[in-house]
Amino acid sequence: MSAAMAGDQALREALDELAAAIYVTDADGVITYFNRACIDFTGRRPEVAKDRWCVTWRLYTNAGDFLPHDECPMAVAINTQRPIRGVTAVAERPDGTRVNFRPYPTPIFDRDGRFAGAVNLLEDVTNEVHANDFQAQARRCRRLANGVADDFAADSLNRMADEYEAKAAELLRHRPFAPSGDAGGLPQEDATEPVGDSCRRGRG
Repeated sequence: MSAAMAGDQALREALDELAAAIYVTDADGVITYFNRACIDFTGRRPEVAKDRWCVTWRLYTNAGDFLPHDECPMAVAINTQRPIRGVTAVAERPDGTRVNFRPYPTPIFDRDGRFAGAVNLLEDVTNEVHANDFQAQARRCRRLANGVADDFAADSLNRMADEYEAKAAELLRHRPFAPSGDAGGLPQEDATEPVGDSCRRGRG
């Protein structure tokens, strides 16, 4: 990735063909490169040498609270010079649509070990979030089915659970690009942390 910062055209062309949104900043967090997927992901064209910390238009926590760009995972990774993992957030596009995503901000160091900037990959997990909701509804239906004495009601609840599970499976089949090493299933309910708390701890 340091080659992209130095203007390696071959690498830039390769990154432009990737389906995942990837961007690079300098040591001050100023955007120096973004690939084409960033435009689709954010709904805007980021401004090189002007935008700082993130390519998104606006950010929110999973709870819906506004998240300033200078508190986003990429900013924390740059300020602490440490990679940030296991957090999620919500990006809003200029047209008002939102996308749930998992960032992978990673510091870059030059050959002499000096901090040179950071690279970030934004994984769209919107389908995972909706699938997780459907699976939660399915679990509720099955719990209710196990607790009722009426066979017809229990059968109806179990059929509803089957439908929720089918919807979840369909969403996961159409899941966007995910980084290698991903297990391909849903994260556990407590495995992915909302972005606000964990990033603020990273600043300490």
